[in-house]
Amino acid sequence: MDKKRIRIAIAAGLAAAAAGGLALWRPHPGESGVEPRTAAGAPSQATEPERLAKLPSRQAIGAARGQPFDPRSWAPPHRPAPAVAVAAPKPVAPPIPYRVAGQVMHDGLNQVVLAREDRVFTVREGDTLDNVYRVEAIRPDAVTITYLPLAELQQIPVGGLRLETGPANALASAPAAAPMGAQSAAQGASADARPAQLRWEGPKQVQAGANFDVALKLTSGQPVRALPMQLNYDAKLLEAVAVRPGDLFADGRFSYRVNPSGAIFVGASIDKAMPADAELMVVTFRPIRSGNAELRLSAVALQGAAGRVIAHEPPAAFRTAILQ
Repeated sequence: MDKKRIRIAIAAGLAAAAAGGLALWRPHPGESGVEPRTAAGAPSQATEPERLAKLPSRQAIGAARGQPFDPRSWAPPHRPAPAVAVAAPKPVAPPIPYRVAGQVMHDGLNQVVLAREDRVFTVREGDTLDNVYRVEAIRPDAVTITYLPLAELQQIPVGGLRLETGPANALASAPAAAPMGAQSAAQGASADARPAQLRWEGPKQVQAGANFDVALKLTSGQPVRALPMQLNYDAKLLEAVAVRPGDLFADGRFSYRVNPSGAIFVGASIDKAMPADAELMVVTFRPIRSGNAELRLSAVALQGAAGRVIAHEPPAAFRTAILQ
């Protein structure tokens, strides 16, 4: 093959390669250097917003659900402990409203005198107080009672008193002990150790409807500090109008309670014990109708300076005739 034919073949190959490259390359719309033609042959006037509108839409990003860099705790969430039912407190008995005021022997039975405010009670074992308490036991150092609503036992301390629980005749004849520091003086004054004497003073005859006074007097060589007592009278013939302290307790404490059924409860005391020959109390009665009325001292406990019971001779009943 000569050189001329070779040059012709090379030129034909280059032409074929150029034609193949033109067939494969097509310009994309919007590329620089190539302007697409419209049907009328005018160039396209597509703007930037139009081109952006042709782009595919993307899903919008939602609102933030929290701060990604806030401190975090990986401990399990705290759960409050389950509530534990608290049992109601157990009810307890209220404070005891009574105090021991003394002791008496009546009809051979040992009794104790309790005071509550202005009231005085003479009780024995088994008695009930205000339908709330029951007296269980009387001992030299305390009185045991039961608070009935809760069946709870309580004790009333005797305090400075000393309750004697021996036979009645032994108690009546036993003299009270002298205060500490005065025993030698008491030994030289045997007259002071005699039992105290109680007596009534009042009219022997009264008129129905006319008030009259009856005084209870005491003579004691031993110092007297306090006393509780109980009087009884016939409520069909007499009506208690007033009760007042006598000379002995005029400057002390005196309280009483009248039971319309025919009983008077009295509690009296003074700060300084002293020998007595004076009135203990005065009761004013109104006679209701004619008859023979009687007033008697059913219980009394004379207390000395040392808190011991002073032996006494029981007074005879007071009697008066009520006339029409």
